Amino acid sequence: MAGFFGLFDYSKPGPGVQKNAPKKKSFVIFFEILARKFWKLISVNLLFALFSLPVLTVGLANTGLSYVTRNFAREKHAFVGGDFIDTIKKNWKQGLVVGIINLLFTVVAVFAVVFYFQVDDIIGYIALALMLSIILIFTFMKYYMYMMLVTFKLSIKQLYKNSLIFAFAGFGRNLLLFFIFGLFYILAALILYMDLVIGILVVTFMYILLFPAFRMLLIQFTVFPLIKKHMIDPYYKEHPNEDKDAKRALNIFDDEEDDDEEKVFEDTLPTEDEEPKTTFPRQYSEEEMRRLRRKHRRKDEDDDGTI
Repeated sequence: MAGFFGLFDYSKPGPGVQKNAPKKKSFVIFFEILARKFWKLISVNLLFALFSLPVLTVGLANTGLSYVTRNFAREKHAFVGGDFIDTIKKNWKQGLVVGIINLLFTVVAVFAVVFYFQVDDIIGYIALALMLSIILIFTFMKYYMYMMLVTFKLSIKQLYKNSLIFAFAGFGRNLLLFFIFGLFYILAALILYMDLVIGILVVTFMYILLFPAFRMLLIQFTVFPLIKKHMIDPYYKEHPNEDKDAKRALNIFDDEEDDDEEKVFEDTLPTEDEEPKTTFPRQYSEEEMRRLRRKHRRKDEDDDGTI
């Protein structure tokens, strides 16, 4: 008797995946990814919390977190520890600079808001409204910075320029993200208000354990279609045969495109004139995956998967 009363019999062929099956809604796909990657998100969040302990290195932590969660959002594999560290090594200069610039802006913005809030006249109100608007736009910009930093070969100036463009081009989805995260911040404030000590423990626990990774995953999942439309698709329209590895890394091959990689999975549903067939994909152990990773790393030293 295979398995336990047949429940865990992996020798039987599965139902397969139909090519023309209806696509799932985006929010359904997101929560499926969240469920599948939940424990890995906790792992990468712990790394993020560790690397961001010195406040000046929060940009490095965001760089590593962005790469891992981008892969998760694109439903591609990522080694939590290895890819987190490797991404920081490859992009540490830009990650550090962007993190420091964003930190300085935050300090100046908070000081300006507090100052203008105390100015009780029309000039103070106008200045406060202007400053809050700038903070909102800069918050939208940060949704795109780290995604582009780990995906494209751009200068610091180009990163901020493109982020500013996307802050307006994707205003609707940016506002949605801002609203969702705002609900979490309001919830945290309510918990702190009800009981300060317990609130601090709960908020700290959630920050160390999950929230930054969840936040970055949602950002990556939401903003990628816009980046693909305005940056990736035009590039491949002009260079259709270039950077196939980067295209594969982003999981953006079209259905009709012929991927040069060996096909591991195939449609196992039979046609009307065919007998059912079973496909057993190659299963790799963790050690084999590590060896393959080291092999590809040596092979692609000069190709970091960016466009």
